[in-house]
Amino acid sequence: MALTLAFLGRLEDVAGAATLAVPTLGTIAAIIDSLDPALALALRDPRVKLAVNGVLAGERDDLALQDGDEIAFLPPVSGG
Repeated sequence: MALTLAFLGRLEDVAGAATLAVPTLGTIAAIIDSLDPALALALRDPRVKLAVNGVLAGERDDLALQDGDEIAFLPPVSGG
């Protein structure tokens, strides 16, 4: 039973890979806590958005995760 985490932009650099398979731990907080501390810190940035199975998520704590879900972490957009 696993989820796929997808990292976009600079988050891919911090993660060291575009995707990572992790056990389904029930909550986003538990999943982030299980990751490398540097990656966990980057993912906790309030500007990082989440998408679950391609749909932008509102509140992180309200997500109902299921086996096979893909959680994409989207860094803040910058530009000029």
